[in-house]
Amino acid sequence: MIEMEETNDVAIKSSAEEEGNSVDQGLHGPEAGEDTLPPVNYSHFNKKDFVDYLKQLTREPDLRKVDQALREVRLLFGNLQDKERSDALQRFVENGGVPDDFEFRTDAWDAAFEANFRVLRERKAEFVRNQEAEKQENLRKKSELLEELRKLVDGEDNKRSFDLFKEIQQRWKSTGAVPQAQVKPLWASYHVLVDRFYDNRNIYFELKELDRKKNLAAKIELCVRAEKLAEAKKIGDAVRELNELHEEYRHIGPVPREEKDALWERFKKASDAVYARRDTFVAALHKEWTDNLALKEQVIAEATQFADFQSDQVKEWNKKTQEILALQKRWEGIGAVARNQSKEINRKFWSSFKAFYGNKGKFFKKLDESRQANLKAKQALLEKAIALRESQDQALAVNEVKRLQAQWKEIGPVPEKVREKIFQEFKTACDYFFERKRAQQEESEKVQADNLLQKESICAEVEKAAEEKTSTLEQLKEWQRKFHAVGFVPRSAMASIRDRFNAATEKLMASINATDQEKEKVLLEIQVENIKTDPEAGQKLYAREQGLRKKISKAENELATLRNNLEFFGRSKNADKMREEFNQKIAEAAKELDHLKQQLKILRAAH
Repeated sequence: MIEMEETNDVAIKSSAEEEGNSVDQGLHGPEAGEDTLPPVNYSHFNKKDFVDYLKQLTREPDLRKVDQALREVRLLFGNLQDKERSDALQRFVENGGVPDDFEFRTDAWDAAFEANFRVLRERKAEFVRNQEAEKQENLRKKSELLEELRKLVDGEDNKRSFDLFKEIQQRWKSTGAVPQAQVKPLWASYHVLVDRFYDNRNIYFELKELDRKKNLAAKIELCVRAEKLAEAKKIGDAVRELNELHEEYRHIGPVPREEKDALWERFKKASDAVYARRDTFVAALHKEWTDNLALKEQVIAEATQFADFQSDQVKEWNKKTQEILALQKRWEGIGAVARNQSKEINRKFWSSFKAFYGNKGKFFKKLDESRQANLKAKQALLEKAIALRESQDQALAVNEVKRLQAQWKEIGPVPEKVREKIFQEFKTACDYFFERKRAQQEESEKVQADNLLQKESICAEVEKAAEEKTSTLEQLKEWQRKFHAVGFVPRSAMASIRDRFNAATEKLMASINATDQEKEKVLLEIQVENIKTDPEAGQKLYAREQGLRKKISKAENELATLRNNLEFFGRSKNADKMREEFNQKIAEAAKELDHLKQQLKILRAAH
């Protein structure tokens, strides 16, 4: 009898150790032992959502569960900050800033996030310290319970032994977790003592069997629940619930020996099915991370070409900016990668991004300096255009404004924000002169039209007098004076009205009773007056005067020659006749010379 009991005790102990080890492996396998919160979809979170979520986490009593959430939230919030910083840098550079001068300012949500994050981190640290202290205390309590159980097992049977045993079991179950290193030794000792208690108390065999059957029913129920978890929709929830089932399984007492191994195999099989799904899920997740990494590395390779981009054309920079923004959008559309690769892969992408905007900032800074210089030059032209309003010589002012406009066109572009403003100011300053000139032109055209009517009336009078043949040279001179006293006529009518007046005066001249010399003098005076109305009157009068001087010089030479030759006719037979002819030629030459000098006198009086 003693030999059989020892054999059975060894078998029970071996089976118990196997169960404890298997359960421990199930609880502390890959990721299965992590206490986590229900998964959250962060894809649409903004900074306020993250702050609200942290506030929600501060109400979670089991701070072990927030650890994973804190790591995820910290990374994702940091990504939002990086994007805000990148967008702010981009706007700063596009507005002409230099990347080295850029300073990113956080907002109230950043401060709120950091404050709540620190609170949670400090509470978690305190929670962990308390948990460790509590585990040490639980270790002490369970060690005392083992000592009590050992004394009970080794002591004498009495009526209260089984009640004390059940009480120790209950206290053992209600005592919390202990340090991980002590879990297996404690459970091994506990199962050995429990089995020894039942084996040594033959008088309570029926109670023991009844209790083991009760434990069997409880563990079968746990097996059924574990088997259903294989069909759960969310594998994370299934793993967490399975861990809870393992914890309950450990605390339920022994079952009949003949059921023990089969029952444990059933429970382990159900657990393995859940873990297999978890492993498949994790493998798929790792594959997704690997695929995402490959896609992001491809985007990084494309982004590298932007780091060294250079151009002296604004359009090229804008085109490349659109391309790199499209690349950024592709980057942001790619899913997550493994956490240990995330930081480095982000650094590679954003370094190319930052280098591009750094070069762009330098280009636009240089461009802005050029545009600022152009702005100063155009402001100087604007000031000159405004100052010309005070000019008394409007014709000169208009020509100067035209010159300023030509210079304006030669100056390059100015900063975009003031381009339209300064252009409108310059245009307004220039329009002042042209509007004034236009008004003067309209007034001048009206006066010229009136002048044309007056000259047409004078022409009509001269034409009538020519028909009637009753006028004198004095009247002709008066009409000529009145005609030329009238101002300018429209350019299109200048030649026709002048020709009409000349034709009328010639016709009238033919009807006047006067000497040819008198008529010629009047005609010359009329011609001179006509010339004086010409825009190039000075040049024409000068040319006419030079022509007369040449004729006078020629006439003087001819007259001197004739007088000199007259001396040679004294010894000739026909001297008297020849002298008479030469005297006549000399008289005519002198008369022509006198006539030319009279014309010159009239021309010189016209200057």
